Amino acid sequence: MSKSAAKKAAGKVAETIVEHTPEPVKEKVKDKVKEKAKEKFVEGVQDKVQGGIQDKADEASEKLEDAKDNNADKVHSKAEEAKEKVQEVLLDVREKLGKAKEAGEEFQEKMSSSKKDKSKLKGVSDIKGVNDIKSSMEIKSSTDIKSSTNIKSSTDIKTISSR
Repeated sequence: MSKSAAKKAAGKVAETIVEHTPEPVKEKVKDKVKEKAKEKFVEGVQDKVQGGIQDKADEASEKLEDAKDNNADKVHSKAEEAKEKVQEVLLDVREKLGKAKEAGEEFQEKMSSSKKDKSKLKGVSDIKGVNDIKSSMEIKSSTDIKSSTNIKSSTDIKTISSR
């Protein structure tokens, strides 16, 4: 027997039962059927509402997850770009510091070489020998020291105009 034939047969049996049942039982059955129908209707409506809400929540969840993934990709790409830029800047700074260090070393070298030129080390010919040491005869005595009378006055000094 197919489903539709079974439904028709069940429907006919239900009609005959309803026709032959007494009135008080019919009222109780009607009340029970109404309650069951209300429950089924409410359950059906609730299922539809919950199903609709669940579908919308699932859809919103999917959209949110897609947006989250997109934002994560954007953040990672921006972070990579920023990292590359920072590395480039650091390399430039490193090169500039290297150049500054070289310039400082050159300057320091020039300064130290100019000091060496001024101080010049004495050679063998510059060292005094025994003959260059003064003897006691060459040292001035107290009588050789000039007195105040030997000091020139302002009138003794020749001026440019007196020549």
